[in-house]
Amino acid sequence: MRDLPFDSRLEAVVHSILLVEDDPQTAAEVKLYLERQGFNVVVAKDGGQAQSSFVMRKPDFVILDVILPGESGFEVCERLKVTDPRVPVMLLTAIDMDDARALARRVGADVYLTKPFNPGTLVDTILEAAETVWRKYREEATTKELPVRFACPCGKRFKVNPTHRGKALTCPSCGESVLVPRHA
Repeated sequence: MRDLPFDSRLEAVVHSILLVEDDPQTAAEVKLYLERQGFNVVVAKDGGQAQSSFVMRKPDFVILDVILPGESGFEVCERLKVTDPRVPVMLLTAIDMDDARALARRVGADVYLTKPFNPGTLVDTILEAAETVWRKYREEATTKELPVRFACPCGKRFKVNPTHRGKALTCPSCGESVLVPRHA
C-alpha cells in the first residue's frame, strides 16, 4: 500500500510505471521512491528500450525524460501515444521553457513536470493525470454511438454502423430493400 492517503473517489488504477531515464542515479532515486509508494517500476534507458517495454509490459503510466540518447523524449512520447493513447505520459525534465511545454502538448504528453521536483507532488501528479486520461477515454466511450440494430420483415437481423441511419440496404435473405431506422 502507498504511504500517502488513497483517494477512493479515483477510478483510474496505476500499478505499473515505465520510467524512461538515462541518468542511472536519477532513475534509481525515482524508482526507489515510487516503489516505496507501492508502484511496480521498470526502467528504460532510451527510446528503443522504452518502446519495447511499453509494448511487452503494457504499463499503466509512463514517466519520460526529455533528453535521452539517440532521440528526444518528445519523439518517444509521440510514438508511445500512437501505440496506445490511453496510457498517460508524463514528461519529467530539467527543461523549463514555454516552447518545450507547448511541444509536449503537441506530441501528446499528458503532464509536464520539471526537475527538481517534490516527490509527493510526483505521486499526486501521476494519480491526477491517470484519472484525467481515464475519464477522457471513458467519456468518449460512453458518448460513442452504438450500432443500429433492426430486422427486415423477413426476420433477418441487422447490426450496422450509425452512419447508415436513414439509408436503404438490400436484405441478403429476401432481396428486399430495407430502410435503416433513424432512431433506434
